[in-house]
Amino acid sequence: MTHDHATRTEHDHITRAEHNRITRKNLISSLATGLVIGIIAGAPLGWFAHRIYYQQRAGQVLLCRQQHLGQPEAELKQLCGDAY
Repeated sequence: MTHDHATRTEHDHITRAEHNRITRKNLISSLATGLVIGIIAGAPLGWFAHRIYYQQRAGQVLLCRQQHLGQPEAELKQLCGDAY
């Protein structure tokens, strides 16, 4: 594929090393994009994980309290912990 002067673009004058060089502007742009995507995807995932953990922990505490029914509150807290 040959180029004549009429069809040459300014990109034809850039060397391969110059074309492949990563600039600070590219890195900052990529970092900002990654942060935005991470926040959008990570916030709901964190919220769901927290809900699952909280529900599981509350279930464990309730089950422990059921198994030790009739004991004083102080002893239940020591044995079973606190759901909150």
